[in-house]
Amino acid sequence: MIRSATLDDISEIRAMIRELAAYERAEEQARATGEQLREALFGEHPAAVALLAEDDGTGEVVGYALWFPRFSTWTGTRGMHLEDLYVRPHARGAGHGKALLAALAATCRRNGYDRFEWWVLAWNTPTIDFYTSLGVELLEEWKVCRLSGDPLRELAAQAPPVRTRAADPQERHARHPR
Repeated sequence: MIRSATLDDISEIRAMIRELAAYERAEEQARATGEQLREALFGEHPAAVALLAEDDGTGEVVGYALWFPRFSTWTGTRGMHLEDLYVRPHARGAGHGKALLAALAATCRRNGYDRFEWWVLAWNTPTIDFYTSLGVELLEEWKVCRLSGDPLRELAAQAPPVRTRAADPQERHARHPR
């Protein structure tokens, strides 16, 4: 069974994030707190959405998918970025990962999203094989770029002032009448 995550699922999601990070050999990088996840998923302005896979027999949470909307300037439409897809090792091969992806694909169709994209580690051949069995197109010519830590701070320190426009619609209309 696939269901939407609730506030009561935060600790389970956090545990699976750490399990995924350990599998991806980056456990020390999984620093998200329960409070951060609570705000990101259920706060006033949610940043992401999570679905959970439950074992039909036991009701145990065996996997999750966490995604957020994105926008393509090329298509002029929104799309979906899948940040995490994880199924616990003992539950793999039972269709939970495929069910999560199918539920996300249905969300894309329902919302008019043209693209459903995510990353996979180049060494993760079992997962790559699973994805290609579903018809996923691997975009080999693209490289992921990441700026964090000191380089992020150093570049930010070089930023010129950014002028903002008035947020008040009346003031904006006064400056730019029709």
